Formats: sequence, C-alpha cells, structure tokens
Amino acid sequence: MTSIRSSALLALALLASSSAFATGDHAGGHGHEADANIGKPGVATKATRTVNVDMSDTMRFTPADISVKQNETVRFLIRNSGALKHELVLGTEKELKEHYEVMKKNPEMEHADPNMVTLAPGKSGEIVWQFTKAGKVDFACLQPGHYDAGMKGAVNVTKAVAK
Repeated sequence: MTSIRSSALLALALLASSSAFATGDHAGGHGHEADANIGKPGVATKATRTVNVDMSDTMRFTPADISVKQNETVRFLIRNSGALKHELVLGTEKELKEHYEVMKKNPEMEHADPNMVTLAPGKSGEIVWQFTKAGKVDFACLQPGHYDAGMKGAVNVTKAVAK
C-alpha cells in the first residue's frame, strides 16, 4: 500500500512540475533579468516610430534587418501572414538558442512576456520595446523547426550621439 501511495505522490509531483513547465515557467530566456541585455519593455505613448514586420511560412521575417537608435522606443506591429503559428521573440542569440531547445521539447508552451508575441495564422500583435544598449538584438521564431529553417533577424542599435 505504501508503494502505491508513493507512486501516486510521485505522479502528482511530476504532473505539477510538468504543468508549470508547460505554462512557460522554465529556464532559457523567459527571465526578465535577461531583458537588460537587449533593452526593456517600452511605453507605447513614448514610441518614436512603428515598424511593420511580416512573418510568413517561407520561414522569414520581412524585414529581417532593422536599424534603431540607442534609447529609441519602437512599436513593432507584427502580422502572421502564414498558415502556421509563428512568433517573434527578441533576445540575445544565446538566449534564443537556449529557449529554442526548450520549445522543441514543449511545442505547445504559451508565452506572456513583453519581448515576444505568438500569433495564430492571420493574426496581428505588437511589441513595444526600448533599446537601451548599442549593439545587436536578435529576434527569431522559436516554434519547432522554424529557427532551424532560418526564421530569424536582427535589430541593429546604433550608439546614441551625446548632445
């Protein structure tokens, strides 16, 4: 009887941990401490411009290369023109690769972080982001197979000129 009770408790513990994992509570890019490397969530009313980004089933973003200025707040209007689910996730290349490995193991994982948007076919969404550091900020679709197929791009952040 003790063996059955122990097995039942173990099964419940595994179920609880897997449901936390499935809701996006995992390592590999979902922590907000990582945001400092790429900027921070922006305030929509402070956005200096809007950039339209299209995601398609050719596994490409259009545009895939975007230039912004350091400290600029940009509103990205993102549209999924494909027939598959796609997403745009901002991060460092290392963070995106780590997150992608987790996504391959948990393809139905849902996200609710300010540096990403996941869109069903035909849907649109937005990300408002302030780019606080000069350098490159990568973005990618982390749906299984999409990153490997080349669905990635970069935001080139040019250093702010002192006034």
